[in-house]
Amino acid sequence: MASTTINRRDPTENDVQIEILFCGICHSDLHTVLDEWAEFMPTTYPCVPGHEIVGRVIKAGSAVSKFKVGDIASVGCLVDSDRTCAECKAGLEQFCPNAVFTYNSVDNHLGGVTYGGYSESIVVDQGFVLRVPPKLDLAGAAPLLCAGITTYSPMRHWGVTKGKKVGVVGLGGLGHMAVKFANALGAHVVVFTTSPSKKDDALRLGADEVVISRNANEMEKHVGSFDFILDAVAAEHDINAYINLLRRDGNITLVGAPEKPLPVAAFGLIPGRRSLSGSMIGGIAETQEMLDFCGKHNITADVEVIPIQKINEAYQRMLKSDVKYRFSIDMSSIKTQ
Repeated sequence: MASTTINRRDPTENDVQIEILFCGICHSDLHTVLDEWAEFMPTTYPCVPGHEIVGRVIKAGSAVSKFKVGDIASVGCLVDSDRTCAECKAGLEQFCPNAVFTYNSVDNHLGGVTYGGYSESIVVDQGFVLRVPPKLDLAGAAPLLCAGITTYSPMRHWGVTKGKKVGVVGLGGLGHMAVKFANALGAHVVVFTTSPSKKDDALRLGADEVVISRNANEMEKHVGSFDFILDAVAAEHDINAYINLLRRDGNITLVGAPEKPLPVAAFGLIPGRRSLSGSMIGGIAETQEMLDFCGKHNITADVEVIPIQKINEAYQRMLKSDVKYRFSIDMSSIKTQ
């Protein structure tokens, strides 16, 4: 990646212009930059990634009522939707057939595609701008706008509460947020990892138990016992090994997106009325709910803050899973380009 100049629209009466202070680096950014999702969402170049945005309002349109200049605000994966379909009316804008994503999506204002948060500022309709609770560390709050809501939403949907047994597969950018949320929701949290070295970190983040998934005996101890499992692994793996750990009516939800399909054994699901599902981010109202929950429980992502000049190095490290657990770009560094 290299620096370039992009255009932003002038704010309309309903728009907020945000000076970007921090932008998290999501694995989706890497997939998009490398055009690895070409079959589903081909990348249009030049591409400006970034959908974990926290910043300060520097302009507010005349009809804006939710924000004023100087407020700390945030933007996640969505910047618009049609607002009229059944999904939007249900508060599920992420499933809107005409959703406009923060980058690499159709730009209805300027033409071309939308450009994301690896930039100085962004202009967004107030309906898709979110409040950041006071006292949260802003660098750590940025990843909440994707990693946070991606893990919070399915837990809320599948009823993770006190007394539930919850598994988290993979302790990375998504997985470490899932552990924090499941713990704060009162669940008994079990982390599954292939790396014994991650055990201490998993416990620090809020796990009650850690299972080394390559150890058949450890896996066998948990067969038929989980209410809910969140699978955050983006690489090929044996999903059936985790389906077998579900109790009757248990659910496993995919939030990682492996490039190749995962084979699923029908008889892992049928006998216990178990279910396998997927989930992506959340609607605007639920994202605000998640941020407020984080404010109440003082939850942020564990981040390594970097300048924009280290973006290519960060991508190489992300390919090696060499970050605990999310990069957050200090966007003030863009002014020294």
